[in-house]
Amino acid sequence: MRNTPLLPRSGHGKTALLILCALAIACGMGIGASFTYLYDFPELERLQNYKPNTTTRIYARGGELLAELYQERRKPIPLKHIPATLQQAFLAIEDSRFYDHPGVSYPDIVRAFIKNLSAGQFVQGGSTITQQLAKVLFLTPERKLKRKIREALLALEIERRFTKDEILEFYMNQIYLGSGAYGVQAAAQIYFGKTVAQLTLAESAMIAGLPKAPTRFNPRTNPEKALLRRSLVINRMRVSGFITDEQAKTAREEPFQLAPRVANIAPEAAYFIEKTRIGLSRRFGQSLYK
Repeated sequence: MRNTPLLPRSGHGKTALLILCALAIACGMGIGASFTYLYDFPELERLQNYKPNTTTRIYARGGELLAELYQERRKPIPLKHIPATLQQAFLAIEDSRFYDHPGVSYPDIVRAFIKNLSAGQFVQGGSTITQQLAKVLFLTPERKLKRKIREALLALEIERRFTKDEILEFYMNQIYLGSGAYGVQAAAQIYFGKTVAQLTLAESAMIAGLPKAPTRFNPRTNPEKALLRRSLVINRMRVSGFITDEQAKTAREEPFQLAPRVANIAPEAAYFIEKTRIGLSRRFGQSLYK
């Protein structure tokens, strides 16, 4: 008996079936959205009282910084103190319709579904910034349909409970950006030895290019790929109308200078710091990093 192909052999038939399947997925997501008002999301109570892990600093009597203790190297910063250029760089490359969609982007879901079905494997996610936030805070990184549906429903509920600016602030303080940096302020310091307010357009674009693949696009370990990714972010910013052609040209031509690596513990104080860390951990537990 001859096997019947899952997809039509003709190009038009295959395309039509892909579109129908994608539309069915989108409709299913729409139905799922209606259940967000009835579904219980206990995870979101954590976001309501968001308090990320931060860095504990140990100083010598004279005020010299001896060590930084952390589980995730993060320096939270309010959105109003994050320059517009850095925000726009993230929006341009990660979610250009962030301020327009309800938490999920149905056109992107359809596009990703068609691409994945054509490839026969999971190659594109179609996740919005809100979906990415839901994933990093509450979900595992596994690539399964059940997890993607849960991610989308969480994103819809997050959008119902929080403003767009609040969501963007959560995201820019939570996202992992490689080299042990969580959030944009830590990334600015680790890569460029600056605060976010001091970043150039080109530096902002390089940081914004990291969430997709923090290791692959890490400027310390893969400078060539990091530069290509930076150029893509700059071009997306130009296409989105955030910057002019002249600004884009200048940013693309800017050489990047990374800050030297800085140890988080002064070598001469290593024994003292470890004894102090053990004592603090016994006293404060996990709250040591809050």
